[in-house]
Amino acid sequence: MIAPAFVGLVAFYLWPFLTTFGKSFMDVPAFGPGTFTGVDNYTELLGDGRFWQALRNSALYTAILLLGVPVAIVLAALIEQVGRGRAVYRVLFFLPVVTLPVAVSMVWRFIYNGDFGLLNYVLSLVGVPGQYWVADATFTIYAVGVVGIWMSLGINLVILGAGLQSIPQDLYEASSLDGAGRVRQFFRITLPLLSPSVFLVTVLTVISALQMFDLIFVMLRSVNNTALADSKTIVYLFYEKAFVEFDQGYGAAIAIVLLMVIMAATLVQFRLQRRWVFYD
Repeated sequence: MIAPAFVGLVAFYLWPFLTTFGKSFMDVPAFGPGTFTGVDNYTELLGDGRFWQALRNSALYTAILLLGVPVAIVLAALIEQVGRGRAVYRVLFFLPVVTLPVAVSMVWRFIYNGDFGLLNYVLSLVGVPGQYWVADATFTIYAVGVVGIWMSLGINLVILGAGLQSIPQDLYEASSLDGAGRVRQFFRITLPLLSPSVFLVTVLTVISALQMFDLIFVMLRSVNNTALADSKTIVYLFYEKAFVEFDQGYGAAIAIVLLMVIMAATLVQFRLQRRWVFYD
């Protein structure tokens, strides 16, 4: 009975991982078999300044997306207070989740355009000078991070909304009789009982942020965009090495290191959740 799931797991997860892990110790050309080189790829990777720059960019992007979690908590709590039209708000916030990332990236690239973009036009109405948001390395990661927060709000609201609905209303009624206001109820009841959902959203946000590729590829990739060199993420560097330069061994090493980074970040989160997540 478990054979179909087991075969799919081996074919689409375990075998690709083992193949990639093996290639990370080899020099694999575009065509033909590779040659074993030991840990040369990892040694070169750790000494590559571009890798550390990409790692910093991925970490910064992850931190920006984590700032969207408190925003999602507040929005989920506000939506739960809406008497009518609650489903409409959820659908509107969920639309970016079901929209193609490429389409989203193209729209936001137009909004961020430094010459005729909508954002610079709005800023000009209040006397604020515009910027080249996706063509200046000073702003690119932050601009992409805003898009990432906007795209992730929908799924976060669904998870947090389900967590809010599981909180017994008796607790709010009892606290109201004791004189607790809305703000105190939020911090004393809602947040502690919502912590398992917040933990799940945080873990999923970190994993998806470290794997980010499509926004950078669509929004920054152009012939004259010099900001791309300083704004690459780990996954973009992997794509560039493995599929543009055809250095598959080096690209496989990047993929394995990224896997280790994600596993380490997830392990740290699971260890820390013992201090702030309440399951009772």
